[in-house]
Amino acid sequence: MTQACHRKCVPPHYKDAELSKGESVCLDRCVAKYLEVHERMGKKLTELSLQDEELLKRVQQGTGTA
Repeated sequence: MTQACHRKCVPPHYKDAELSKGESVCLDRCVAKYLEVHERMGKKLTELSLQDEELLKRVQQGTGTA
C-alpha cells in the first residue's frame, strides 16, 4: 500500500520538503480505498471459508453431494 500510494500520488522528483495539498488528498483517498478493499476481501474470504466448512461437514456426514 505504501509503495503503491506513494507511486500514484507523489512525483518521483521532490520539489518541496512537505507534501502539497493535492498530494495529501491523493494519499488519503488512496489509503482509504486500500483499506476498504482490504476489509471487503477479508469479509468475503471469511464468508467463503464458512461455506467451505459447512460443505465439508455435510460431506463428512454423508448428506452432501461431492
